Formats: sequence, C-alpha cells, structure tokens
Amino acid sequence: MPDSNDRADILIVGGGSAGAVLAARLTEDSARTVLLLEAGPAYGLDEIPEGVLSAAHVADHDHDWGYTSWGNHDQRTVPAPRGKVLGGSSSVNASVAIRPRPSDLAKWASHGAEGWSYEEVLPAFRDLENTPSGEDHYHGRSGPLPIRQRTLEGLTPGLRGFVESAVSLGYKQNDDFNGAEQEGAGGAPVNVVNEARQSTAMTYLSADVRNRPNLTIKGNVNIDRVLLDGSTAKGLLADDGTEYLADEVILSGGTYGSPAILMRSGLGPAADLRRLGIDVVADLPVGQRLQDQALVPIGFALAPENLQMVPAVGVVLWIPSASAVPGELDLNVTATHLLPGSQSPTGGAIVMGLSVTLPESTGTLKLASADPKDAPLIDSNYLGTGRDARRAVEAFKIGRTISRQPAFARLIVDELIPGPSVSDEDAARHVFHFLAPYGHPTSTVPMGSDVMPWAVVDSVGAVKGIDRLRVVDASIIPEVPSTVTNLTVIMIAEQIFRRVYR
Repeated sequence: MPDSNDRADILIVGGGSAGAVLAARLTEDSARTVLLLEAGPAYGLDEIPEGVLSAAHVADHDHDWGYTSWGNHDQRTVPAPRGKVLGGSSSVNASVAIRPRPSDLAKWASHGAEGWSYEEVLPAFRDLENTPSGEDHYHGRSGPLPIRQRTLEGLTPGLRGFVESAVSLGYKQNDDFNGAEQEGAGGAPVNVVNEARQSTAMTYLSADVRNRPNLTIKGNVNIDRVLLDGSTAKGLLADDGTEYLADEVILSGGTYGSPAILMRSGLGPAADLRRLGIDVVADLPVGQRLQDQALVPIGFALAPENLQMVPAVGVVLWIPSASAVPGELDLNVTATHLLPGSQSPTGGAIVMGLSVTLPESTGTLKLASADPKDAPLIDSNYLGTGRDARRAVEAFKIGRTISRQPAFARLIVDELIPGPSVSDEDAARHVFHFLAPYGHPTSTVPMGSDVMPWAVVDSVGAVKGIDRLRVVDASIIPEVPSTVTNLTVIMIAEQIFRRVYR
C-alpha cells in the first residue's frame, strides 16, 4: 500500500464548480492547509487543451466520466456527461451563467434548508461575478468569474433570428436574465471571454491561488471512500490504497460522485449497502431523489449564405408552460450552434434545445458494486410523469412555431431533427425518442430539515450523524432550479464558505 500523505486541515474531493471555489476561498487564510484531490487531470493554466478551453466544444469525450443513465421507457440508455478534469463540468459545459430565480430558492426553504433565500444569497452572486453590464444592485464588478452578457449585435444571424422570431410571437425581449426579471427571450449571460470558456479551474484557481503554499492540488486521484473513526471523518482512501488524512473532509464530487463515495463509505440506504457487502455506518437516503432536466432537440441546416456559427451559444427563451404554477418559468427553449456543421448538407447547423426545467419526475442513483472503478447505476427517469411529458410536447411545438417565423425561417433550409416526416401531432413520439440530458443533475444528497425523510445533509452541507464531513456541490440542492445549474453550484460553495469558514 502506498504511504499516507501529510495531514491537511481540510481535504476536498473534486476540483469542479464547487471544489475549486472552496479551495480558493479556504486558502485565503494562510494558516489553513487544503489538499484538493481531482479524479481527472489537473492541467496547468498554460496546458489546458482546446477541447476544454474552447466554448464551442461541450462534453469533451477526453475529459468525461463516460457514465450512462436509464432515460425512460423509450430511451433506455442515454449519456450522463460529467467533466473529469480540474474545473469539473465547468470545464466542459456550454458556459451559460444564469442564476436561479427567487421562487426556485424559496422552494429550498420549504424543505427546511435555511439561509438560501434570494436576498440572502444575492451578495454571494455579486461577489463571485465580474461583469461590466447590468444594474449595480444585481451585479458584481470585481469577482473572480468573468460573466459577459450576449447582445443581439454580438450573435450570429441564426441566434439573432431565434430571438427576433420569439419576440414576434409576443414573448418579451429580455436583456438581463440575472436582473430583476427572468421571463422572455434574449441573449444569455455566459462565462466566456474571447470565446474561451472561463471555468473555475481558470478563474478561481488562478496562478496566484495555485502558488499559495497552503494549497496542494493533486490530479488523477480517484477516491474510494471516506475514512471514518466511528462517526467522525478522518480522511479519505483512494482507489490505489493511498490514505489522505485531515481534520475535515468536504465532498465536492458532484451529483453522481459524492453520493457514490458516501455509499461506499457505509453512508446510504442500509438494504442496498448490505446487498453489496458494505458495512452500514448510517442509514441515510443517499441517491433517492435524483432530479435532472431532459433536453429535446430540433435541428436545422443553415442556409448557404448564413453559415456563421461563432459564437456557438448565447440565447434563451424562458417562459411558463400552460400548466405552470403562477410565478414559475418551467420551460426553456435555447438555440445554439452545437450541432456540428458536418451533420448538415450545407455545412452549417443550428439546434433548438427544449427543456422542462422544473420536472416533477425524480430518479435514483445506486452503486453497481463496492468497487470505486465501477460506474454508478443512474436512473434519470426523464419525463416520468404525464405532466412532464405534456410540457415537453408543448415546448416542442413552441420551438417549431418559432422556426416558422420569417426572421428565423429565412436563415434555414431544412429541418434535420426530427425532420418533416414527424408532424406536430407526432411530437410526443419525437420527445421520447430523441431526448438527451440537459446536463443539470441535482439532489442525490439533498439539504433539508430533520423532519424531511429524504434529507441527507443540513443547511450548510454537513452530513447528518457524521462529524467533520460535509458535501458541497449540486447533489445537495433540494430541488432543481428552473435554469442551468453551474452558477447555482458556484454560489453554494461561496455561501457555505461564508456561513461556516469565514
């Protein structure tokens, strides 16, 4: 067995959207030592490959865990992409930087997660951000994360045509989704500068932060389980047998990684653990409340005179469905150039992504075995209720209606996905057959009060019944927000740092 490493004050598992933030913030105190362990490569700032750096590439295969999930009865196997690289999924996502709405955060409080109202977290959102646009009340000017608002003038003709067509149908134009109002169509805020993705590995883990003597970053370290002394965490065991010891352990392995580590440590559903021969330390409902948003595509060939595809990402329509609860915005329709031009007869493509962003459906995450090299069993249960399915069909019809408006229709020559053979009346068949993950899984280790039967951690991520063990990532979100999740996860790390460590 390899020798144990020197003891740190705090061990962080996962250098992604939360872990990188925590490593940077915690080491602001020079007396506190932090060891950050990342399962993927920990590139130097001058070594980041194009597939990670370019905002035109998403879900880079060379930096992915390679997981799959059970989607639903029609799509039994779908990808479950998660970044395996310093920066985590912030290094491979579409870089849209939209905050949750006040109503999203109010739902967290209804589950007993205290301290997460919009008013309470707005200072953290301002502190993490640097942006030259928007109202001062909502926006930060000097934070580590560059966020830039896409303007209509800076979009491709195809993306601009999408917004113009949506507005022509009566939807409001929105020029700041992180401001006072979120409903409508417009350019999105993105953490992209000069078309380079600004991941947490690049921004929070800057050269100055990486050079701090109290921070150590190790890449290519896959964690098996938490080392426990009774009900107290004392360190971590890697899959190569190396032990890492610390006064406190923080799991930031993400919605799939953190629950898997907990369960291999004996912290999870007792019956499931016993079946795998894992000794039960605490019977906790880990992995029982997975939420994710499905994405349904409509793809088009761009007209030969309109093949511009950079920037690839940057517009959204955010609206309520016909069955939305008053005040909710539960549908997203996006347009991007992430469909490769090679899949179009003209060499240029644009794709709409349709999503029910407040799904009722929940899924599960379980262990396939006690071996840390085995992928977890993910059941996403996309569109698993009738209402979710109906809302997805509604979003599909809205997307098609937008595509038929003159401002967009003049820029395309053919519908590639699903194609003209699928009529609007056949929308339900397309919705189930072509769905894909939106890439926003949450809630496998959810926050909640002691009376919530599915709660695993308290309002600051502390695992119930276990001392010196905390989870800080998307897995602790008690209910998925009605938008993309990356900025929410960064805020969670900032807020827990402020509430617990500062």
